[in-house]
Amino acid sequence: MSLRSPLGRVLGLGAAKEGAGHWWAQRVSSVALIFLTLWFLFALAALGDFSYPAVVTWMGSPLNAVLLTLLIITTVYHTQLGLQVVVEDYVAGPGPKILTMLAINFILVLLAGLGVFSVLRVAFGAVA
Repeated sequence: MSLRSPLGRVLGLGAAKEGAGHWWAQRVSSVALIFLTLWFLFALAALGDFSYPAVVTWMGSPLNAVLLTLLIITTVYHTQLGLQVVVEDYVAGPGPKILTMLAINFILVLLAGLGVFSVLRVAFGAVA
């Protein structure tokens, strides 16, 4: 038995009981993306030379490798949150919704893994 009133139990949860958390996650990830994208654009602009050795040297810097990895992970997470809302709003029926979300999540995890692996491989100087 809970001592909370029915109003206290549902206050701030919305109809789906979890929308506020999803909304905040989207906002926080979008703010993070603003800063990471600005860093990325300014870092590329400061690079000047876009030759392969110059970019590999730039990516080999620990700070750049970490920030680039964070950019990839945050972009994929923010994309997943946004696509989830679209699927929940516009795909009819529970079966197609689940299949669509499974496909989206599989593709996004694959892209995130490939991106992070690529950054780490260049950063640690793997043999080609």
